[in-house]
Amino acid sequence: MAALTTQTIVRLTPTYRLQWEPVQNAYVLLYPEGMVTLNATAGEILTRCDGMHRVAEIIADLQRLYPETDAATHLSADVLEFMEIARNEGWLRTV
Repeated sequence: MAALTTQTIVRLTPTYRLQWEPVQNAYVLLYPEGMVTLNATAGEILTRCDGMHRVAEIIADLQRLYPETDAATHLSADVLEFMEIARNEGWLRTV
């Protein structure tokens, strides 16, 4: 499996569904065997993984959302690392 880059386009794997859960005040990722409760940042990243935007566009959108982030390269590395983990977990796939 090739490493993700800022030019990669990703989307949720079809067997997973992302939704806001008001009772938990968090995004959750639902799948046939269960559910994963996501932290705020993970939820914000996954809501943007729609199969239409490159990772670079997702990062730019998150930089606008979190302008206090110390360095763009730090945010970029963190987003790519999370997306790799999510892909390895089977939550994301490349388009």
